[in-house]
Amino acid sequence: MHRHDKYYTRPPLGSGSQSEMLRLCHRTFYGDETERRKWQSPESILVDIGLRPGLTFIDIGCGEGFFALPAARIVGREGKVYALDSDPVAISSLVEKAMKSNLKNVETRVGTAEDTVFCESCADVVFLGIVLHDFDDPAKALKNAARMIKPSGRLVDLDWKKESTGFGPPERIRFSEEQARRLILQVGFKIEQIRDAGPFHYMITAKL
Repeated sequence: MHRHDKYYTRPPLGSGSQSEMLRLCHRTFYGDETERRKWQSPESILVDIGLRPGLTFIDIGCGEGFFALPAARIVGREGKVYALDSDPVAISSLVEKAMKSNLKNVETRVGTAEDTVFCESCADVVFLGIVLHDFDDPAKALKNAARMIKPSGRLVDLDWKKESTGFGPPERIRFSEEQARRLILQVGFKIEQIRDAGPFHYMITAKL
């Protein structure tokens, strides 16, 4: 299952203690991008990982395009975005949004990360946006990611910290930084960096 958006709740809305902010969180529905953007900026994350015009970006578990659509704007006409999700409703929504925004550099597919390889050694970035813990076979998904990444490319794993937040996926199914690091290393990647990506998430970048 790749519909990570199902876990999102209304984010912290201003100043105050983290416990107070989390108390304000409540379950939101799939596609509530406006609320999510109050506490997570996809553009900032994408620029931070080095995305720029002309690159090829693959979004695995893309949902309705929270990262894929901003990525398409960043890479521009000379770049390419591939977007994969197992939910056909999410993909339909992404396609509709891309058409409305006249984004012609986005290719979508309904499928699983374990069974999908868009292309061989084609991607500058393969992006796992808060989905690695959702895969039925994370190792196989990572092996497919390795097949798609250029020798000079990068894997980016953005995921929830394994701690209680009062919202998001259950803590028991989250991967800690160490769990994710081990999985990524076992597939043959070399870890570049592990760091915080806001108060609720961490980011791992790796190369082959």
